[in-house]
Amino acid sequence: MLIGMSQERLGELLGLTFQQVQKYEKGINRIGAGRLYEVAGILGVPVAFFYEDVDAHTAARAAGAETPPVMDFLSSPEGLQLSLAFMRIKDMKVKRRILDLVRSLADDTSED
Repeated sequence: MLIGMSQERLGELLGLTFQQVQKYEKGINRIGAGRLYEVAGILGVPVAFFYEDVDAHTAARAAGAETPPVMDFLSSPEGLQLSLAFMRIKDMKVKRRILDLVRSLADDTSED
């Protein structure tokens, strides 16, 4: 999503279906080193990109720390899309109105 490539397009470039790509992304299926190298090449990132912060996450889990909710949100497809779209808004008044709207919607759902 960060580079604007769909799972379907990545699948086409890899000779896979988008469902197979989804299974790799969600960790349902393991990805081999050769395939990971191929994905890195298509995305234009080094293989190490997929391992960034692994040590930090491993250490945090070992210490019993949970992932902050904001990281869970930003890791979700909806959270990422919302964040990227929100950042493209230039008008600060519009940004404040959207934030007010989201807060009011969140307050409404917490009362249910």
